[in-house]
Amino acid sequence: MSRRLNPPAHDVRDVVARALAEDLHPFGDLSASLLPEGVQASADFRVREAGRLAGTACAVETFTQVDPSVEMIWNNAEGDAVEPGTVICTVSGSLESILMAERTALNLMCHLSGIATRVDSFVKEAAGGCRVWDTRKTLPGLRSLQKAAVRAGGGLNHRGNLSDWIMLKDNHLMGMSITDGVAASRDRWPGRTVHVECDRQEQVLEALAAKADALLLDNMSPDEVKACVALVDENEAATNHRPLVEASGGITLDTIGSYAKTGIDLVSSSSFIMSAQVLDIGLDIGVEAS
Repeated sequence: MSRRLNPPAHDVRDVVARALAEDLHPFGDLSASLLPEGVQASADFRVREAGRLAGTACAVETFTQVDPSVEMIWNNAEGDAVEPGTVICTVSGSLESILMAERTALNLMCHLSGIATRVDSFVKEAAGGCRVWDTRKTLPGLRSLQKAAVRAGGGLNHRGNLSDWIMLKDNHLMGMSITDGVAASRDRWPGRTVHVECDRQEQVLEALAAKADALLLDNMSPDEVKACVALVDENEAATNHRPLVEASGGITLDTIGSYAKTGIDLVSSSSFIMSAQVLDIGLDIGVEAS
């Protein structure tokens, strides 16, 4: 399992602990507690539709926190493409423990695999013409897990939070110019990436003159993006400076192919996370004979 694809372990532990507390406090699993003691079972996590797998670390952590004696045998790893009917993991141990952990493990894996699957679709539509990355539009408390799922789907991560780097968007530029904003950023936070949002060519030219590190071309058509990329290329030829160039705003599965042909470096979309449907994964349980 690639470490690059997994979220930070401390975040996984925290999210799983909160999810289990939500499900089990204050009295535990009342239904599972009715089972006779010692009943053992084996269960298969089975995929019911094609997609990309994510959230495996969350499933492992869920069973670890509920009952570390439950054995998990994985047939697939984070980021794997999976087909309907694929048994991605088999768990064996106490039936009561399996039932207690089942829903939390599935909720997290289905949600995160849904994100990875949607990102994979965008990556395929881009066909190598550009790369895709996410945004800060994530569910509170789940950001690092959701961004890891983007990586599992073949995408990249934009900044993780407001402290990662400087991004001068339209609302910031209501109170200062691009030139002044980039200069102040260099003075106050030397070494930080300075990313400037542009919605017209005049702003692209100003950001290039200010030597911004990255440009976000916001809500432009593919033709408008292509024209701005040409300005960036001309500037590079004259100054040997080329910022990273990103397109964003309303880009869909139907249109990303057109943007990928403009010479853009990256396309970002909040829909990877905010519009992702869950990947259907179930847990088929069989009770072992005593």
